[in-house]
Amino acid sequence: MSETDATASRPGRRRGTARERLLAAAARRFYADGVSATGIDTITTEAGVAKMSLYNNFSSKADLVRAYLDARHEEWLGLYRRRLEEAGDARGGVLAVFDAYADHAALAHEHGFRGCGLLNAAAELPVGDEGRAVVRRHKEEVESLLAGHLEELLPDRPERARTVAEQLAFLLEGATARAGLEGTGTRLEHARAMAADLLGRL
Repeated sequence: MSETDATASRPGRRRGTARERLLAAAARRFYADGVSATGIDTITTEAGVAKMSLYNNFSSKADLVRAYLDARHEEWLGLYRRRLEEAGDARGGVLAVFDAYADHAALAHEHGFRGCGLLNAAAELPVGDEGRAVVRRHKEEVESLLAGHLEELLPDRPERARTVAEQLAFLLEGATARAGLEGTGTRLEHARAMAADLLGRL
């Protein structure tokens, strides 16, 4: 973790708006400790704001959780877009999706990499919770991005492109789960190599 990252993550640090500090604190605590185990008091203390500030910005803890999930989605999209800028073609676009997941695993996490923060949160939420719908939309968008790149590679075989996109999405999710259990991005590196091999055989 850089000095800047470390400074920004200190509890009570007065940087940004109250909403930004609350979201940053929630992101750290929800990812490190889980949604259910993290109380409002923990978040407000770490953010350095009064409890009333939380309710001035979020209607409830559930509202904060949804904002956290939306922010996670946008964070991943940012990683993907940066990788996509380096991709020279559709094949590179597919691999940019894998690289974005590896980039997330390489970020400085307080207790190490624990897998996909979105899926971790979804596992704690009840069926029908809007937060689970946010996570589902994220995963569908990831698969859609893969399909879009594959349709460029296989313009005359759209069904094949969608099938391969689903296979790669499964590969990516499985690798992320194993990487989270092992606390390292090695499985994601292996998954990327498998994806590159599959693309070479299309």
